[in-house]
Amino acid sequence: MFYILAAVLIVFFLASAIRVLKEYERGVIFRLGRIIKTKGPGLIILIPVIDKMVKVSLRLVAMDVPSQDVITRDNVSIKVNAVIYFRVMDPTKATIEVENFLFATSQLAQTTLRSVCGQVELDELLSERDKINAELQGILDSHTDPWGIKVTTVAVKHIDLPQEMQRAMAKQAEAERERRAKVINAEGEYQAADRLAQAAGIISKHPEALQLRYLQTVKEISAENNSTTLFPIPIDLLTPFIKKG
Repeated sequence: MFYILAAVLIVFFLASAIRVLKEYERGVIFRLGRIIKTKGPGLIILIPVIDKMVKVSLRLVAMDVPSQDVITRDNVSIKVNAVIYFRVMDPTKATIEVENFLFATSQLAQTTLRSVCGQVELDELLSERDKINAELQGILDSHTDPWGIKVTTVAVKHIDLPQEMQRAMAKQAEAERERRAKVINAEGEYQAADRLAQAAGIISKHPEALQLRYLQTVKEISAENNSTTLFPIPIDLLTPFIKKG
């Protein structure tokens, strides 16, 4: 009976004392309520009843920030969501400085997202996401640093616009495309007129160039499958023959 009791006590002791931490885990050890050190990875031996261990993962965490109702600086109501990437750099601070660092980081990300997006106009929010992301990352990282957490990346994922705003932006984009088409067309007309002016200058200096162009046009017309072709003959073409006669 004594041996059985001893075996049970040994098994209980081993079950309570031995812990195995993975490569990405660290154990914050508390002894009688006071923190003594952080251990891991590998085999950890605790004093039963006296020691308590809190496991902390050091892996990168991807946290989704739910959609937040935001009113931009130009009074447009939108919904914005984002994703943040962070990791625990100091397990001791992450355990003793904040009760639940995952929940705290999520709440901080939501409030920061609303604050930053509310300080910019809609056009800036749509066109300068990299700047907004960098600003969010800097604010979150500075606030979570005392918790032993490093925020590496923040990315705004989706901006949900009201239907009327989407229609207005579509009209604006269409008007911009029409404007560019008209500018391109006007530029083409200007270049064509410039070339014609240059050609007219050459013809005024060299009248024979006009005759050559006329003959080329006649040749092109004669190459078509027309039964009868009528065209006027400029008197200038007959001038040499008249003079000779």
